[in-house]
Amino acid sequence: MDTQKLVLLVVSANLSLAAWMLLKRRRERREQEAEAERRRRRRRQYWTRPWLLRRPDLGQYERLMNELQVEDQASFRNFLRVDPALFNELVDRVGPLIQKEDTFFRKALPAPLKLAITLRHLATGGSYRTLQYGFRVAYNTISNFIPEVCEAIISVYLDELVSCPTTPEGWKEIADKFASRWNLPHCCGALDGKHVAIRCPANTGSVYYNYKGFYSIILMALVDADYKFVFVDVGTNGGRSDGGVFDYTDLKKHLEDGTAGLPPPEPLPNDDRDMPFFIVGDEAFPLRTWLMKPIPQRNLTRAQRIFNYRLSRGRRIVENAFGLLASRFRCLLGTMPQNPDTVTSIVLACICLHNLLRTRYPTAADNMVIDQENAETHEVIPGSWRDHASLADMGDVARGNVATRDAKNQRQYLVEYFNSPAGSVPWQESKI
Repeated sequence: MDTQKLVLLVVSANLSLAAWMLLKRRRERREQEAEAERRRRRRRQYWTRPWLLRRPDLGQYERLMNELQVEDQASFRNFLRVDPALFNELVDRVGPLIQKEDTFFRKALPAPLKLAITLRHLATGGSYRTLQYGFRVAYNTISNFIPEVCEAIISVYLDELVSCPTTPEGWKEIADKFASRWNLPHCCGALDGKHVAIRCPANTGSVYYNYKGFYSIILMALVDADYKFVFVDVGTNGGRSDGGVFDYTDLKKHLEDGTAGLPPPEPLPNDDRDMPFFIVGDEAFPLRTWLMKPIPQRNLTRAQRIFNYRLSRGRRIVENAFGLLASRFRCLLGTMPQNPDTVTSIVLACICLHNLLRTRYPTAADNMVIDQENAETHEVIPGSWRDHASLADMGDVARGNVATRDAKNQRQYLVEYFNSPAGSVPWQESKI
């Protein structure tokens, strides 16, 4: 009987303690909620900080940009990466998508101002807080509209400027330029991938962690002979290889099933055997009749080294396109703090602007940035982009990409062709 009473007393005490703890937690939660409500209702010291209100008189958009437009258009172009005429075109086409309505409490920011801040961020990678003090717009406001402006640029220009050919005539136009400029006939584009470094997204573990030791998303691109992007795939987590990312793109699907619209096979210049049209890539990609890549660097014959040299002249275009993109829009070179979706929008907006600049000004100062060849000796003069930081290479070779027999035979035929009187160039012997 005494034991039963003791058990009942212990159980009663435990229940009383549990009830007391529950009441205590409820009371603490109510106190926290009340304090949060008091803070929420606390009167703001400023609705808008006074120095922000002086933007019309002292902000960079209102003062500096007007001065540069009138006095120094080259500096205006360096400031935003576009000249005044192109900036006005962007305002006309993108502005209506990003202009908000004025309210009873405050006026909306002008669309040109939002566009200028966004372009400055893309050009420099400056933080939102840094932009805040120059343009006199609150950093949290900047963080809200930069993704919106990038999405507006994409919606206006992506389909117009980043368009993969779908007809034989479109691909043939690209191939003709590769043949005339880089002595690589039947080449319809150069393919490669780069890492864009990002801050580790919340609750993603190691999904975006790549083998180079940082978090990233992948930019996969096909580039034409004018350094313009004709196909891009952005946003895949950084843990995959070039070939692994390429496996899931629409481009590979259409190339494999024959719906990409490549021209039908025809003879190479000065030859009589039909040869398929193809794109070029590095060792990470699968060797196919529609994708040629270098011969692995092991015990190469002289003829094979010449083939690799000839292929590399065309493949170098995509490396330079990435270098030019990053030198223009330096936001891509740092570790981007935004979430992956926003980073994807920023990268796509940069690509649209890159293609827009290449279309409007194809022979501008880009020639100092990209690699050049001496017209007489064909020695490569490295572009200035190689002297600075650039996007990280992928370089992780995908396993299991077994070459097809037809692709091997085709590559061997190209080796023979580039070493024959029909397909050789006079300087190739001195470049290996």
